[in-house]
Amino acid sequence: MLAFPAAIRIYVAVRPVDMRKSFNGLWSAVSEQLHEEPKSGAVYCFINKERTRLKLLYWDGTGVWVRAKRLEHGRFSWTAATDDRTKIALAPEALAMLVNGVDLKQGTLKPWYER
Repeated sequence: MLAFPAAIRIYVAVRPVDMRKSFNGLWSAVSEQLHEEPKSGAVYCFINKERTRLKLLYWDGTGVWVRAKRLEHGRFSWTAATDDRTKIALAPEALAMLVNGVDLKQGTLKPWYER
């Protein structure tokens, strides 16, 4: 079960990343690709090109967490990348739905899902 407090910020990278990346590689992706500060206390979500693997990066104040999920069947529903959009902000409930396989209308979120 994946649950976060309602006040936490969650950023989802719309462009896929190499899933061989772990702590340092994802940390760099947050800074360079998402233009965010990894130590801000937000959760950063990344997916692979095939949309079958997902990784989350989170700084809890004492260290970095990396959480991963690999789907055995199917693909994650994910927002399409655009030239001007590198990330979207989601509510914790929307991330839980995304991770659990709920289709968020192929990137078109209802206003109450997206922050």
